[in-house]
Amino acid sequence: MEVRKPYFYEALLSFGCLMLVMGIGIAVFGANPHIPMLIGTAIAAVIALKIGYDWKTIEESMFDGIRQALQAVVILAIIGVLIGVWILSGVVPSMIYFGLNILTPKIFLVATVLICSITSLATGTSWGTAGTIGIALMGIAHGMGIPAPVAAGAIISGAYFGDKMSPLSDTTNLAPAMAGTDVFTHVKYMLKPTLVAYSITLIFFGFMGAKYGGMSADLSAIEVMKTGLVSNFQISPILLIPPIAVIFAISRKVPAIPGIFLGIVLGAVLGPILQGVDFGQILSAAYDGYVSETGVESIDSLLTAGGLINMMYSISLTILAMMFGGIMEKTRQLEVIVEKLLRGVKSAQSLIVLTIATCIGSNMTMPEQYIAIVLPGRMYSSAYRERGLHPKTLSNALESAGTLTSALIPWNTCGVFLLGVLGVSTFEYAPYAIFNYTMPIVVIVMSYLGLLVAKIEDDPETVLEAV
Repeated sequence: MEVRKPYFYEALLSFGCLMLVMGIGIAVFGANPHIPMLIGTAIAAVIALKIGYDWKTIEESMFDGIRQALQAVVILAIIGVLIGVWILSGVVPSMIYFGLNILTPKIFLVATVLICSITSLATGTSWGTAGTIGIALMGIAHGMGIPAPVAAGAIISGAYFGDKMSPLSDTTNLAPAMAGTDVFTHVKYMLKPTLVAYSITLIFFGFMGAKYGGMSADLSAIEVMKTGLVSNFQISPILLIPPIAVIFAISRKVPAIPGIFLGIVLGAVLGPILQGVDFGQILSAAYDGYVSETGVESIDSLLTAGGLINMMYSISLTILAMMFGGIMEKTRQLEVIVEKLLRGVKSAQSLIVLTIATCIGSNMTMPEQYIAIVLPGRMYSSAYRERGLHPKTLSNALESAGTLTSALIPWNTCGVFLLGVLGVSTFEYAPYAIFNYTMPIVVIVMSYLGLLVAKIEDDPETVLEAV
């Protein structure tokens, strides 16, 4: 059978079926996205057979897709190791402890954003932050008479700031991997628009907090957490050296894998000195993660994390998504869809807007933030390069929309999770999740001002092989 270019409806059918299966699996049955993603991959393969490709070619396209994600897979794996070692050595507990000291009733909402930001930066997880410290902060807000949606908006804004900017975050590593640059270049490039959106967020909550500044608060939940951390870990400013070293590595353009590994080594050195742990415990935490047994539920939920094995959720989903993307790309199904979408897109700014819109649409139709980063990244990577745009321009758009808008959609896995832990519906907290919806707007505005349109020729050494 002769191979032909797929018709638009055929390519659209692959995407449509994936959306349908993902939507039913996640929203109706509460399933993880992995098997729906695999079913979508099978459907794309069937359509590829229909247009003339043999199974060997289809199989090779899946393997090619996986190969292109191998750097992201390796980084995700060593980040799991890093988190486990950093918790065991007291690095993460120290960062959280110092963050909790910021809290004062007069600036509760601003302090909430800052505390959640620090915690999420330290752990790389918005979910972990919202599900632990976020719950404690919701209780304090209730005691102060602060409306739950306002408090939830502050928690989510801070949690997603940290998730977006932390080199420990899986989405922060996934976005540059899909675009074709390294994580440190990606984080550095995101800094300018992120600080603008973050400043707007802090100013907003500063004004909102003025209404409640004179009220008293029951800080017992926070004091319990602080006491629990001090009782179980040696808290010391010295333990801030590993994250500072990683930040320094970012500034010096050290490649991601050795930069992160440096953080692991420093944590492993400080752990025996300050926490009295041995090499066997370090190896165990690196593989299985750290299991917190402080007796304080909020601490144990937050610090039972990390380890190579616990990154397999993200790694396996990335592999499955890249199998789907590999088929869609090599059988030209992706090409015909992108051709339609790019009609009328003349400028770099309009391409960035299209990317952001696609990420939001993915979050709405395939309700999982990983997919909202992987698929648009695969779709537009070539278009950015053909226009001479640096991949960090794409990765910034992917992260700013794919990660952050996931929390604003009620049926997305992020929206469902946040409702469950904070007890506030998406429609209630969305107006106050300032950072989440301000970030895509800031990126668009700054792009049209010419501040976020990077050219390949300006930084060619950080352009990796195209995905």
